[in-house]
Amino acid sequence: MQNNTLQIHHDLLSFEEVKNFINNPVTIAIAEDAEQRIVKCRNFLDKKIIEDDSLFYGINTGFGFLQNVQIDKSQIEQLQYNLLMSHACGLGEEVPAVIVRLMLMLKIKSLSYGHSGVQLATVHALKNLCNQNVLPVVYTQGSLGASGDLSPLSHLCLPLIGLGEVYENGIKIEAKQLVQQGKINTIALQSKEGLALINGTQFMTSYGMYCLHKSEQLLKLADAIAAISFDAFDCGSQPLHEAIHRVRPHKGQIATAATIRSYLAQSTIAANKKQQIQDPYSFRCVPQVHGATKDVFENVLQVFLTEINAVTDNPNIFPDEDLIISGGNFHGQPLALHLDFLSIAMSEIANISERRTYQLISGQRGLPLFLVSNPGLHSGFMIPQYTAAGIVSENKQLCTPASVDSISSSNNQEDHVSMGANAATKCLRVINNVEKVLAIELLTAAQALEFRRPLQTSPVLEKIITDFRKEISFNNADRILHNDMVKAIAFIQKLKLD
Repeated sequence: MQNNTLQIHHDLLSFEEVKNFINNPVTIAIAEDAEQRIVKCRNFLDKKIIEDDSLFYGINTGFGFLQNVQIDKSQIEQLQYNLLMSHACGLGEEVPAVIVRLMLMLKIKSLSYGHSGVQLATVHALKNLCNQNVLPVVYTQGSLGASGDLSPLSHLCLPLIGLGEVYENGIKIEAKQLVQQGKINTIALQSKEGLALINGTQFMTSYGMYCLHKSEQLLKLADAIAAISFDAFDCGSQPLHEAIHRVRPHKGQIATAATIRSYLAQSTIAANKKQQIQDPYSFRCVPQVHGATKDVFENVLQVFLTEINAVTDNPNIFPDEDLIISGGNFHGQPLALHLDFLSIAMSEIANISERRTYQLISGQRGLPLFLVSNPGLHSGFMIPQYTAAGIVSENKQLCTPASVDSISSSNNQEDHVSMGANAATKCLRVINNVEKVLAIELLTAAQALEFRRPLQTSPVLEKIITDFRKEISFNNADRILHNDMVKAIAFIQKLKLD
């Protein structure tokens, strides 16, 4: 049983902890050492403002191009309040609840290092929103991925000052109503706090971690479904031989070949003598293609694990060194580049999957055309392949890198931006599309496999097919396959593979 409390402390947050947070009703607790760092930094900042008349960006100055405008000490609280309100300019679709929860948790994690200058009460207010399942309404559009995710994080933090909208246990309500009911305690923002809350990369990182979580599951599914297609198309096993991959030792390639070999162990179809010398690339090169994506996944994961365990607001405060330094840790370039890389890599999983679907309906290898007994009268599985092809082409369009783009903002003070937020939202669209294409392949491969009877694939794959048939029956004649495809998507979402 997974631990239902996530301790926020100085130790690095792991991928396993993030996945547990995504999948379970985990509550957040802030460790004593984190609280001490937060208080120490806040006390240092309060003392610094009293004793030092220097200008500190965003603490006693305006923001962006207005950096040289000095703010009177009596107006510092209003400055931070105005910042949250003025930057809440999001549009577009609402961010999914699971990602909003991640944004809250990852913002708390970043603030916990004690380099942001926030009050402990502010961090606890964020924690309480998450633990009470009061999730702010955040929008997908509005961040350039460079000055921090300013607009999304503003919407995330508006409830701390009694503004904005939230979902309380799934019901949309104005935050001020929950304040009036005593369910949200508002914060009197102190110097630097508004900036600390909205500077940061938590929109990008939350999307990225969720995409990585979903990608990990889809990569496992892709191997299993490809193995079913392998037998459904009566492929030879030579391309999976260990010796081939030993002499081109990419980690993901070796692992994929071993996984497919394991899935096909004890398959009577695989053991049957083959007529063909070689199979199409979409089968023969599964280890090379799936494996390459797995290698990209590992690379992207390491970048994001670094980021979620980092301080990404500005300026950064270092009490032990008596320093307040303005820099650019909010810039999302590492995330933008790797989100684009993950999109491209995952899109190839759908690309090769659709090609296997195409081969299975092509009337080769003793399979009937379009996998139906009376083609012509029945169209069979002709059109699910159209759907897969359209989705794959949509992914190709989405995979134009966002990270090669930039646009000037804040009167040219912020003259290079990462566009990492756009990379993040379209990455999730790509990955959701991959799931649909894999479901269509499984639907098609399961149909094709029935034409190999009485031969069987391996016991582990037969178990998947048996469970699948409990949801979706063999297609003897034309019916509305939209319903089957929806059921197939739901099936692979629930399918757990080791």
